[in-house]
Amino acid sequence: MTKKAKILWIDLEMTGLDPVEDRILEVGAIATDWDFKEIARYEAVIKVGPRLVERRMKVGKEFWDAFPDVRDALVAQNLEKGRSGRTIENEILSFIDEYFDAEKPVLLGGNSVHQDRKFIANEWHRLDKRLHYRMLDVSAWKVVFEGKFGKKFAKPEAHRALEDIQGSIMELQYYLKKVSK
Repeated sequence: MTKKAKILWIDLEMTGLDPVEDRILEVGAIATDWDFKEIARYEAVIKVGPRLVERRMKVGKEFWDAFPDVRDALVAQNLEKGRSGRTIENEILSFIDEYFDAEKPVLLGGNSVHQDRKFIANEWHRLDKRLHYRMLDVSAWKVVFEGKFGKKFAKPEAHRALEDIQGSIMELQYYLKKVSK
């Protein structure tokens, strides 16, 4: 039986942008078909030691100070709801098994998803092996449409995993409507 999901949209919220020094705090995933209809979603909080979180957020102080509500919410949920990265990786792999064809590598989608992929490669090796080498990066569309056509999508920047994925899907749909005209 062919499963309906074709794109695994992932967004990660991390302590910073260095895939070696920083850690994943939150993951959101939405499985869609090629019409970008949601088939299923997944969300989880990864437990990261509070000292590491504090130290790495000091490195990215300028960014985190610009979004204090997001920072505080991520820190609080890390302390209250965080679970091991291994558990989360197992759940994501089960999510993939349920909604994607087992014989095919899974296409990863998102905004600047290459950065998220670096964290996946560093922290979740088994998940990384399930993913296709190609990725659907909405940022590439953004670069072309802003640079060549002066068209800009006003994507909400929630800096929360599921909301950011929904924004990425809306952004790609915006660009595709421009192409279909």
